[in-house]
Amino acid sequence: MLTIALSKGRILDDTLPLLAEAGIVPTENPEKSRKLIIPTTQEDVQLLIVRATDVPTYVEHGAADIGVAGKDVLLEYGGQLYEPLDLQIAKCKLMTAGKVGAPEPKGRLRVATKFVNVAKRYYAEQGRQVEVIKLYGSMELAPLVGLADKIIDVVDTGNTLRANGLEAQELIATISSRLIVNKASMKMQHSRIQALIDTLRSAVESRHPS
Repeated sequence: MLTIALSKGRILDDTLPLLAEAGIVPTENPEKSRKLIIPTTQEDVQLLIVRATDVPTYVEHGAADIGVAGKDVLLEYGGQLYEPLDLQIAKCKLMTAGKVGAPEPKGRLRVATKFVNVAKRYYAEQGRQVEVIKLYGSMELAPLVGLADKIIDVVDTGNTLRANGLEAQELIATISSRLIVNKASMKMQHSRIQALIDTLRSAVESRHPS
């Protein structure tokens, strides 16, 4: 059995057409089904529906052979995974943001984010002392109520930032979703997984000709 870990939402919506090119189509609608293991039109391929932040964990520990995860999640996760293909989907940017026109704070910077490891690495490379405050949501609130000077978050249109009097500032990384593969699975099922990677690469290239 080949197991593919996916998360609901934009990544799932954008990945399913790519998998369909490889003849892998779920037999139930993952967005509507309550099942977390979804069979596909290939009897020996199944989908696992997990939280986006958990996809790398399932793949690294072998509960899934393959997964699709945003580069933001992978940067935060670290870990030992193959990342053979940029699927060119779910594109956005990982950026710092702060109140519009606010001066740079003197002394230690307070940064609110769910990307704690990314934040620590980013500011360490700049040689800046920061206090990182972990939040799981509503990042935009932190600068407004004085919890933090800046936030680090994924930015798509920037509309939410603007609606809350914030502005995107420094670009940390350009984000898209990547195919990730368990290292042991790549050895044990190499020809099968490589064939899937090649099919997906062709599908991506046909959508995004260079």
